Amino acid sequence: MTRVLLVDDQAVVRAGFRVLLEDAGDLEVVAEASSGAQAVAAARAVRPDVVVMDVRMPGGDGLTATRRIVGEHRGEDGSRPPAVLVVTTFDLDEYVFGALEAGASGFLLKDCEPEELVAAVRRLAAGDGLVDSAVTRRVISEFARRAPAPAPSAPEVDLLTPRERDVVVLLARGLTNAEIAAELVVEVSTVKSHLGRAMTKLGTADRLQTVVWAFRSGLAVPG
Repeated sequence: MTRVLLVDDQAVVRAGFRVLLEDAGDLEVVAEASSGAQAVAAARAVRPDVVVMDVRMPGGDGLTATRRIVGEHRGEDGSRPPAVLVVTTFDLDEYVFGALEAGASGFLLKDCEPEELVAAVRRLAAGDGLVDSAVTRRVISEFARRAPAPAPSAPEVDLLTPRERDVVVLLARGLTNAEIAAELVVEVSTVKSHLGRAMTKLGTADRLQTVVWAFRSGLAVPG
């Protein structure tokens, strides 16, 4: 079972999400929180696999909570922190980009279809970060434009093989595994293998945070 923590200041939203997730059969809501501070405490207590996080809440916003949850639970033994799925209206771009910086693993629009929420939680639990398909390239493109100047030479870049670098650069352009495979004329399974090894070397938790690393390191550049 995938253990889920629901965070939203509206009880009716949490109740609706709980029903949708638990009806899936393989997802279990182990705790709920109505503020960022409560979310941090609940994450410490129950150690969920995935946190479904609202961003605008009284008593502590979701961005601060995301940063603390990801930071506090990154195990020294290499264990992954809980994956944070930010649920947003996307009218507030600053929250989206702030969540990227805070370590969120994925985004979903609040008006998504029920099956999309279930699929998103499953993907994050499996280590596949995502952005809602309707906004993937927009988010990555805008994040690239806003990204701070990269370090002159990030040492992690040298850990990657040439092919692993190619895969990470194409990922940072917003390409799917299938599109990367077509670009490099390889099998999708080969792309997954290269990406998995790259993420292990870089210490990134998922695809989305690998994109963030690519722009911060200078391996990928805007445009």
